[in-house]
Amino acid sequence: MRVLVSAASRHGSTEEIAQEIGKALRAGLPGAEVEVVPLDRVEAVDGYDAVVLGSAVYMGRWLEPARRLVASHAAALTDRPVWLFSSGPVGDPLKPEEEPVDVADVRRQTGARDHHVFAGRIDRHQLGLAERMVVRAVHAAEGDFRDWPAVRAWAAGIAADLRSDTEVRAERR
Repeated sequence: MRVLVSAASRHGSTEEIAQEIGKALRAGLPGAEVEVVPLDRVEAVDGYDAVVLGSAVYMGRWLEPARRLVASHAAALTDRPVWLFSSGPVGDPLKPEEEPVDVADVRRQTGARDHHVFAGRIDRHQLGLAERMVVRAVHAAEGDFRDWPAVRAWAAGIAADLRSDTEVRAERR
């Protein structure tokens, strides 16, 4: 079994979540080939049995490279199990509480089994001037709010689903 994990990340936080998902999938799928590939290096999804795709969320939307990948590979994505994740909410309590506005469309295009929103990280030192102004205007909290046990638990659930799918296929033979 080959599994692709990829994410659009502006400052590295979402890519780190993708890396952690990859580690958890490797642990939960012994013998599987789990590849964590930067989104801009994904040329096709045809060679994979399952895909986990994510994006950082800015201004309530997935990043353009992630939306573009979904649009260009939608047919291939609907032919295999797909899971989606977003990262972005920050603070205590986490804000914003809503799902990204374009996730419903991304789910429809991919036939995704699930979408999960993970808390993000804001480090003002990594932000450009315009981003710092937006963070200040919306009073976004600085800090790392990512919940690593939640990331690993979600990935473990994906691994369990894929193991179950494999067992069902084996029983049909």
